Amino acid sequence: MAYLLDANVFISAKNLHYGLDFCPAFWDWLVSQNALGNLFSIEKVGDEVQAVADELSQWASSLGVGFFLRPDAAVFPSLAAVSSWATGQSYEAAAVSTFLQVADYYLVAQARAGGYTIVTHEIPSASIRKIKIPDACIGLGIKCMTPYEMLRTERARFVLGFPS
Repeated sequence: MAYLLDANVFISAKNLHYGLDFCPAFWDWLVSQNALGNLFSIEKVGDEVQAVADELSQWASSLGVGFFLRPDAAVFPSLAAVSSWATGQSYEAAAVSTFLQVADYYLVAQARAGGYTIVTHEIPSASIRKIKIPDACIGLGIKCMTPYEMLRTERARFVLGFPS
């Protein structure tokens, strides 16, 4: 299974459970899974995490090409399908407009085009004021899970080492 990570996965990891300073194994795991072709994000998410000059943006900018996927011709039909889905639901016009302008739209389209599972902290919502990634995934038949579900599925282990 290959994964696409939402911006909130990186931001929450840095700010909460997997700080770059005290849990480097998490970040190393992301890089190693990317090298194996199992884990990616998209260019627009990369832009979001690099927008603030901090240690996360430094980490993200050090990854080079291949981690944050650029849209290619295969994504364009999925962009149209995701747009059609969003406009065909009962969301407010402002919610649809916002969704079609942010990284979430491209993330969902890339996942649909490439058969990826989206990893996000977002949860489904019945609100008509904002389109959430899990709701789009449900509507479009795309697998979606939390970072913790991904880590358990992949049997990631961050074992405490003892400094020498």
